[in-house]
Amino acid sequence: MRDTGLWHPRIAALVVGMGHTDTIVIADAGLPVPPGVEIVHLGVTRGVPTFLPVLAAVTAELVVEEATIAEELTDAHILAGLHTGLAGIPLKTTSHDVLKAACRSACAVIRTGEATPFANVILRAGVPF
Repeated sequence: MRDTGLWHPRIAALVVGMGHTDTIVIADAGLPVPPGVEIVHLGVTRGVPTFLPVLAAVTAELVVEEATIAEELTDAHILAGLHTGLAGIPLKTTSHDVLKAACRSACAVIRTGEATPFANVILRAGVPF
């Protein structure tokens, strides 16, 4: 067992296997996932786990060069957490429909128990050099 870092074996494997420009999505409980895209279901109950701690766990181990959220996301708590958790990383906005379409090329969607509408982010992998 690992002492620190990601404990979820599938999420750890996904992060380790990502290459430059690959994407992974951290999602709320309701994001529709296109057929053929892997879903890692984390939701236990409504709100468990929430979006921001999952984002923090993934970004602690993934080099992220860019993140994308939906312009429809208006929740102040989630937005503040995104800006804090992704400090120094370009944060783009797009329509929710465009974000959903972009999920087609993601390595996986990590579905949380988050019940805040539009609490989704696409993380694009960078390189550590």
